Amino acid sequence: MTATGDRTPLVAGLLLAAGGGRRLGGRPKALLPHRGRPLVENAVRVLREGGCEVVHVVLGAAAGTVRERAELPGCVLVENPEWAEGMGSSLRAGLASLAADPRGVDAALVFLVDQPGIGAAAVARVRAAYRSRDSLAAASYGGERGHPVLFGAGHWAGIAEGAVGDRGARDYLAAHRDAITPVDCSDVAEPYDIDTEADLAHLE
Repeated sequence: MTATGDRTPLVAGLLLAAGGGRRLGGRPKALLPHRGRPLVENAVRVLREGGCEVVHVVLGAAAGTVRERAELPGCVLVENPEWAEGMGSSLRAGLASLAADPRGVDAALVFLVDQPGIGAAAVARVRAAYRSRDSLAAASYGGERGHPVLFGAGHWAGIAEGAVGDRGARDYLAAHRDAITPVDCSDVAEPYDIDTEADLAHLE
């Protein structure tokens, strides 16, 4: 990584954990049990072990219950009252929170709460792709772009502007395809989602 001025660049984890689990009978994904604890705790641990000391967590569905049940010390918790609109609203809320962080965040490493097959090794690889506040990088699996993704702060305004519905940053990334550094994580992670009842078999 290159230094910003006289300090080390700050790449913060941005965990999107607001989903209501519509296809899971309305069970909030952050609270799904995994290894005896809420799934959101696993995701925060993965981000920290991958090198993200600063972690902002966007909550939505059952946010109050998540705060009560999950142990998330040191995290900045961001409540998104518009979570039902889709991932775009949570991404906007998370980027706004990072922009307001007094520590001066240089890049966001965006991670999804419902991908427990992606561990710290993949986070560390994508995080290491940071070069400047104009960096864009994404994990790839078999040549297909996936998570985590890294957004340098220079891109946040443009990403937030296009983050509507469930599209998140998809349109922005498509428009800036040539600027994205792909980071192959096929050998260290499995990018499945926990979306349906059948997917619950992936949890431990």
